[in-house]
Amino acid sequence: MSLETFVAGRYLRAKRQESFISVIAGFSLVGIGLGVATLIIVMSVMNGFRHELIGGMLGINGHINVYAKTGNLSDYDYQLTLLRPLRNIVTAMPVVEGQALMTYGGSASGVMVRGLTAADFLSKPLLKKSIESPGQMKNFKDNNILIGSEMAKRLHIGVGDVLTLISPKPKNTPFGSMPRSKAYTIGGIFNVGMFEFNNSFIFMPLETAQSFFEIPNNVSMIEITTTDMQNIEAVLGNVRNKLGSDVIVRGWQESNTSFFHALDVERNVMFLILMLIILIAAFNIISSLIMLVKDKSRDIAILRTMGASKGQVLRIFLITGASIGTVGTLAGALLGILVTMNLGGIQHVIESITHSSLFPAEVYFLTRLPAIIDWHEVLTVIFMALALSFGATIYPAWRAAKLDPVEALRFG
Repeated sequence: MSLETFVAGRYLRAKRQESFISVIAGFSLVGIGLGVATLIIVMSVMNGFRHELIGGMLGINGHINVYAKTGNLSDYDYQLTLLRPLRNIVTAMPVVEGQALMTYGGSASGVMVRGLTAADFLSKPLLKKSIESPGQMKNFKDNNILIGSEMAKRLHIGVGDVLTLISPKPKNTPFGSMPRSKAYTIGGIFNVGMFEFNNSFIFMPLETAQSFFEIPNNVSMIEITTTDMQNIEAVLGNVRNKLGSDVIVRGWQESNTSFFHALDVERNVMFLILMLIILIAAFNIISSLIMLVKDKSRDIAILRTMGASKGQVLRIFLITGASIGTVGTLAGALLGILVTMNLGGIQHVIESITHSSLFPAEVYFLTRLPAIIDWHEVLTVIFMALALSFGATIYPAWRAAKLDPVEALRFG
């Protein structure tokens, strides 16, 4: 063991009369640990939140949408024959979408109605696994519809019950415009893991939706799923070249620009705010080391007179401060990773104790608290925390090395 390591270890094990300095160093260690743990947990939750939102939205909406410039797509069969052979396109399906008013048992609410074929519904992995009972898909025909689990829970309805949908497009009668309504049987219930979709979406067969919205032989759009949702620029170019300028082609990033930009901004702001916790803890290291240097000035002078160099004194206090930062950072990283990996269980325990929901689905859009550990981010947080900790030791260590032993002994 070197002299520097031995002396730094003695300084970290403070005696009773030096307990105040030890307490400050302890607070610095705890502060860095909590800052690192909080940053890892929050960033993991933000990653999970973004992943779940993107996965849910794209699992239902597709990666690329094709619209008519005005009205609906009428020649969609021919356009589908052009699109399906294109490279990197997994599925291309016709979709009818529109808003309607749903009524049942005296209650009414707005819903989003989406029409597509049973084969296209099952081609979407998220929708296929969302059906509560696989056998319910054989009911997806004629006037049978699928509703979300939250809607079923809210209205206390289930498979076989009948609800009424009112179209936003009225019918003309001799007595003026009258709302068009039609009764539909619930053929199945789905749960995609996202509250908004489960609460306000209704799926019906394509031809049934065309009839309800009075757009025979037309669809609202063509949804395209690609092999790689993160790199769709080449596919967008191919689709535009194939279909020409008579249609509008939009990728998912373009359709949700403001939403995902807001998520990225919030994520970056949270990162900066939480880094301040680690920065404050680093300032605590500075203050504790400055107090330690002042308290040990006589010891430093004796070491210098015994032959210790300025570099050795510098290294003693660098090791002292770096030890606090390293232990705090690694302990915080371990705590953050353990909490993130067991977040669901921790949430359940707290909710059982408090008898309240920490993560209400109607507020946070998702039905569970997601968390995904990005190991690159974890390493970045650890590196930044260590860098701040080591940087905080430089000034106190420099002051200790510059201490004049004669002056220290005279006034010590």
